[in-house]
Amino acid sequence: MNIPQSSFPRIIIIGGGFGGIALAKKLSKKEAQVVLLDKHNYHNFQPLLYQVSTGGLEPDSIAYPIRKVLQGYPNFYFRLANVLEIDTQGKRVLTNIGDIRYDYLVVATGSETNYFGNMGIQNKGMAMKTIPQSLNLRSLILENFEQALLTDDLHERDALMNFVIVGGGPTGVELAGALAEIKKGILPKDYPDLDTRRAQINLVQSGDRLLPAMSEVASRKAERFLEGLGVNVWKNIRVADYDGKCVTTNTDTVFETATLVWAAGVQAVGIKGLDAKEILARGNRLKVNHFHQVEGFEEIFAIGDVAQMQSDDFPEGHPMMAQPAIQQGRSLGENMVRLIDGKPMKPFVYRDKGSMATVGRNKAVVDLPKFKFQGVFAWFVWMFVHLYFLIGFRNRVVVFINWVYNYIRFDREARLIIRPFKKQNQADRSKLMQD
Repeated sequence: MNIPQSSFPRIIIIGGGFGGIALAKKLSKKEAQVVLLDKHNYHNFQPLLYQVSTGGLEPDSIAYPIRKVLQGYPNFYFRLANVLEIDTQGKRVLTNIGDIRYDYLVVATGSETNYFGNMGIQNKGMAMKTIPQSLNLRSLILENFEQALLTDDLHERDALMNFVIVGGGPTGVELAGALAEIKKGILPKDYPDLDTRRAQINLVQSGDRLLPAMSEVASRKAERFLEGLGVNVWKNIRVADYDGKCVTTNTDTVFETATLVWAAGVQAVGIKGLDAKEILARGNRLKVNHFHQVEGFEEIFAIGDVAQMQSDDFPEGHPMMAQPAIQQGRSLGENMVRLIDGKPMKPFVYRDKGSMATVGRNKAVVDLPKFKFQGVFAWFVWMFVHLYFLIGFRNRVVVFINWVYNYIRFDREARLIIRPFKKQNQADRSKLMQD
């Protein structure tokens, strides 16, 4: 990898997500050689991926080069690489561009879509965890409407204009709201010769309420917002399979659709070499102690979605969201400095700053530790928080201008088919999911 030898301890970070970036920043001016490995050369702001999928933003508005994030930091190295395996005995990381030894290793690989073993949904459905996947979904949505114009079969036309979103968490709720606004304000103008009133947005949740991680007040209000936008909310229904045309469930309810979006679950991205059953928890997460050390290892750490740190308040580990990852990255950065200096590490304490979700124009729900509110003010709070956590001044400006323009004009001008999406066979689709 052409990384020079150093008298400083070498810390390898796998993953340039929220946790990995926060950790690297914390170590930026310390006496340590920091090597960050990622299969992409950019940091992806996942909370806004649904806006890329629905034409509200271009992908470069929510992505930022990793090298620029850490530009000018001494003793910092970035390598574009796919990590293949961890040799815990030899303290080496094996990648597609070579091997590298470490003194300390931090796994921050994040999460990926969890299909719970359902190959039909994995092969025929759409995911929305990466920028390429979001662009594919955007293309598919627009292609379906173009195809609906060409068919004389009313049954087929309805299927092309019907959308099924599986999962009532923030991703599913926000995507459903965005699609409902497109149906209301954009499709009639783009497709005047198509009866877009027949388009349906179906949100399917296996539980008895939406946004189960938030308060019941937020759940009820979000459902009311969605229904006001014309979204069909289906609760206590579990999707069983999808063959590319028909969605079957555990009830008699069946959906005919050309687009199924799976937002019903995530699992940690595992790495060979750290896959022993005794260190893995539910969702493929690595068991860590309160200093972020992987169970059974003193020099290997894990943070973010891939880590499960049990506590009385979080018996299943912290939520797989940005805030825990950022806080864990900062905490581990401080602890690694203490470790290098021979000082005792401090246990991590998560400070819950609340959760939020937007449903659409002037509609959002916010749960803070001491306050809960919904509506227009919540929507402004949601926008401010997301702008604040975006990386890069340009990205903040571009996203803000896009939001203002979209609000005033009630438009989403990034509805472009840059690269046509074609449904692929199982082998090709599996490779796409890995990419």
